[in-house]
Amino acid sequence: MRTTPAIALAAAIMGPASAEGTGFAKPNMVLHQPVDGLPTAARQDVRVMTAVFKPGDRTITHTHPFPVTVYVLEGAFTLELEGRAPIVVRAGEALVEPPHVKMTGYNRTDAQTRVIIFYVSDVGTPFLHPSR
Repeated sequence: MRTTPAIALAAAIMGPASAEGTGFAKPNMVLHQPVDGLPTAARQDVRVMTAVFKPGDRTITHTHPFPVTVYVLEGAFTLELEGRAPIVVRAGEALVEPPHVKMTGYNRTDAQTRVIIFYVSDVGTPFLHPSR
């Protein structure tokens, strides 16, 4: 019996009992969270971006029209959301930035921080809107 990519993926997702001894990679759940505000059009833009923050670097103060998922590859990322306590996300962790909330992201450590940013939006929607 030939193993197809779809069978390999199904075995990996179903867990160790069904994939045990098969040599298939099993995904590691980093973040599972219900999210409001995702686009609902029949077509969306998908953006995957990377960013490097040197010690002390920060983003501009901004909002996003749709949720943004940030995965930290290296270092620690601090997100300050208006009206909320700061959130610190370390290497191997992820967070979802809510839409329409004023925020600024920081590297408050003395080491470099690297992140991957995932953004799904209506076609042509800007990634962010600068705020004051």
